[in-house]
Amino acid sequence: MAFSESLALRVRQILSSRRGIAEKKMFGGVGFLLNGNMCVGIWKNSLIARIDPESYEDALKEEYVRKFDITGRPMKGWILVEPDGIETDAQLSQWVERSLEFVSTLPKK
Repeated sequence: MAFSESLALRVRQILSSRRGIAEKKMFGGVGFLLNGNMCVGIWKNSLIARIDPESYEDALKEEYVRKFDITGRPMKGWILVEPDGIETDAQLSQWVERSLEFVSTLPKK
């Protein structure tokens, strides 16, 4: 299954004014990197987001959020937000901003 182009467009709009963003096709979807570090991506119709590992367990308690696991080995610090959890632009922006906040603390690659 291809990734949701409409969701990718919404993410591009959110990131359009941000410096240091690059887009890269990966894992059967598309990823958005900040200063060389993977930040958010689209996998099928869902958003994947890299978040602060300290808030990982709390994020998993939120509605429509689960571990990002497409290989049988979940990636720690990565969550998948199902389509119902990113239905509105406000919901999507919240997750993208949360990921940007964490990834901006990482060293540039």
